[in-house]
Amino acid sequence: MRILVSAVVLSCFLGLPCSAQTILKSEPLILAPYEVAFVKDAACPSGKVLKVTGAIRGLHRRKACVAMPGEQASLATATP
Repeated sequence: MRILVSAVVLSCFLGLPCSAQTILKSEPLILAPYEVAFVKDAACPSGKVLKVTGAIRGLHRRKACVAMPGEQASLATATP
């Protein structure tokens, strides 16, 4: 019985849509190496968001303006 319940719970987590991205209002202070964060930034043109990729120690973060469809994004705040 426990195996059946475990299988059902696991299938629920695997079946959730994972395509939605959270768009932050400000760039996070701490970002793990190669972790990606999307930020609503005034430097990017309308319809685009700033994609920030974390870097290993001693290197700068990568920043680029990318298109983000509205139905894939939700607006959130960065928590330090």
